[in-house]
Amino acid sequence: MHISDQGLLVILLVGLIAGWLAGRIVEGGGFGLIGDIAVGIVGALIGSWLLPRLGIHIASGIVSAIIVATIGAVLLLAIVRLATGAYPRRRWRF
Repeated sequence: MHISDQGLLVILLVGLIAGWLAGRIVEGGGFGLIGDIAVGIVGALIGSWLLPRLGIHIASGIVSAIIVATIGAVLLLAIVRLATGAYPRRRWRF
């Protein structure tokens, strides 16, 4: 399989935007340039696999790719944070 330079650039751009958005949506900060791209690309794989199985179909294009990748990246970050216990526990104050 051959990916053109332009296709690779689009994949990296979508991954960066989706990873950055997911870092803002899920509690916590960003992960830096490389981390945001990695989270976004893995999120795109998760989103593009999971959403059609749930019967959710989003139109084609770059905006829909960013939306799908962001949904997948948010799910990825939520699962990772739940598995590692990274969510802070709330303290009840009376």
